[in-house]
Amino acid sequence: MAYDRFAAICKPLHYPLLMNKKNCVLLAASSWITGIVDAITLVDLISHYSFCGSNEINHFFCDPNALLKLSCSDTHDLEIIILSEGVFVAVAPFLLTLLSYIFIIVAILKIRSSEGRNKAFSTCSSHLTIVLIFYGTVTVVYMSPSSMFTPEQDKMFALLYTVLIPMLNPLIYSMRNKEVKNALRNLMFRK
Repeated sequence: MAYDRFAAICKPLHYPLLMNKKNCVLLAASSWITGIVDAITLVDLISHYSFCGSNEINHFFCDPNALLKLSCSDTHDLEIIILSEGVFVAVAPFLLTLLSYIFIIVAILKIRSSEGRNKAFSTCSSHLTIVLIFYGTVTVVYMSPSSMFTPEQDKMFALLYTVLIPMLNPLIYSMRNKEVKNALRNLMFRK
């Protein structure tokens, strides 16, 4: 999404070349493949640990940090691996997204008309809001020492990035659409 906005605002004449079907498939496939490889790697590493005592995970999904708390093995090495893979899987994309938004903001500030600047900012602000909430909560959960938060706090942060953000996405993006705004206004102020 950040690359799409970057291409649309910073390189509008090149947009059809930059966001062709091949590049869209490549961007989507690379995201999926990275996520799948990351998940398989973590499952494989965690499967080599010993688990004793309770077999009930104190979480609403099978989170690696919650699983590690059930292990009776020394999990320090795996915690370091999770932290370092977090740099690759979370921090690197976040920094690339921020970099693209720096270029976008510079390009928007060069727009002469205030109407054009407002339209460009409104297009990007919703995505940037979601990105900041998502990466902020993911970073807090996976880039912090496991002893920093209680299991309840971990669940709250995970709830933000697994439930709240996907639920807000359609609302935030559709509220930019005038027809949706008018329909919502009519629904709310119906006599």
